[in-house]
Amino acid sequence: MAKKQTFTEIAKTEVVALDGAIIKTVERVEITEVNTVKKTRAYWNILGPGLTTGASDDDPSGIATYSQTGSQYGFQLLWLSLITFPLMAAVQEMCARIGVVTGRGLAGNIRLHFSKRILYICTTLLFAANAFNIGADLGAMAKGVQLLRPHWDFSLLVIGFAALSVLLQVYLPYAKYARFLKWLALVLLAYVASALMAHLDFSTILKHSVLPSVHWTKDQIVLICAILGTTISPYLFFWQTSQEVEDEILDGKTTLASRQKPTKHHIHSMRIDVWSGMLLSNIVMFFIIAACGAILFPQGITHIESAAQAAEALRPFAGNATYWLFTIGIIGTGMLAIPVLAGSSSYAVAESFKWKEGLYRKFRQAHAFYATLALSVLVGLAINFLGIDPIKALIYSAVANGIVAPLVLALIVIISSSEHIMGKWVNKPNTTRLGWMITGIMVIAGGAAIFSLL
Repeated sequence: MAKKQTFTEIAKTEVVALDGAIIKTVERVEITEVNTVKKTRAYWNILGPGLTTGASDDDPSGIATYSQTGSQYGFQLLWLSLITFPLMAAVQEMCARIGVVTGRGLAGNIRLHFSKRILYICTTLLFAANAFNIGADLGAMAKGVQLLRPHWDFSLLVIGFAALSVLLQVYLPYAKYARFLKWLALVLLAYVASALMAHLDFSTILKHSVLPSVHWTKDQIVLICAILGTTISPYLFFWQTSQEVEDEILDGKTTLASRQKPTKHHIHSMRIDVWSGMLLSNIVMFFIIAACGAILFPQGITHIESAAQAAEALRPFAGNATYWLFTIGIIGTGMLAIPVLAGSSSYAVAESFKWKEGLYRKFRQAHAFYATLALSVLVGLAINFLGIDPIKALIYSAVANGIVAPLVLALIVIISSSEHIMGKWVNKPNTTRLGWMITGIMVIAGGAAIFSLL
């Protein structure tokens, strides 16, 4: 009896110890989950201008370019998405740092440190390129809706999207508008999901991603230049810089002096934001090329001229889910990109002429700024009613970007490399070298694109 009692007591002790271990393990898991949620929330709070800028780069025009790349060459040019990521991130980080350190937009800095002739050339070409791009994106969004609702009128859809874009920027308070763009950036994940549903062969994809190959044909060179042009675009430079300023003003730094004293933590957070946004942009590029390379290329569908056409071509082979996700992505990215395109033009023009500017201002405080924004969208809208083919509109945009991108890049490198302007946040030598290398690449890409398209 005594032995039995002793055994029972030991058993109880072991159970208690085991229960204690389980309790401790559960507590440890709960603490880990809480910490993960906190870290995720903190990371999300850091994201802002960099995320929306990177996401806006994957507009319907860019989607069409990536779709054509995959459908025409399969996985051969997948490596470009890995190459463009650090190039794009380095440029946008310089732009963001200029905005954070100087408290001014890019056009405002160009006006201060360079001749007005250079500024006006940059601003004029930027406005023209953006207007053509807006026109193409508005048309693509309308076509995207018609994929889901074929009987809806194209003209009314284009007008509706143009009006909605302008009204949101004019009347929605900047704090809410910034949050709207931030959440809208997540629509890009639709492209990742649509590609994953296509059951990709990742071993083959990985091989082509890390082993660059190029066929030096005219068509492929033009396509490579188009990819570089659509990922390293002037409108992103101006938008990124001005949005950093807008965010500082939103944080209460309403005077220029208060915006010119960034902390180490601020710069660090900005870099996380920028590199995260550019990573998302290039991941989406990667999956669009991969999806079209895996589905359309083997079927001999090698001529894609629009994002809507890509969605239609994918449907018979990838199913309705991929088709719907791809289509929703077209509409969502257009809603993100058009405000960025129009806004970057408006910032550049307003800063060039020293007008009051900023989305944080109400309409009555910055009439000229918002009028320029609306005009940019209206010109883009008109393109859809003047009989100008959307592909031609993109060609005109590419020519304008091919001229202005290298020029603006050179100015960005000069400004961010100036200790007089940037103080202790000046470029490191390797960053400056990379900046000049990117400028050289864009000179070659822009020149080749213009030569082949004219």
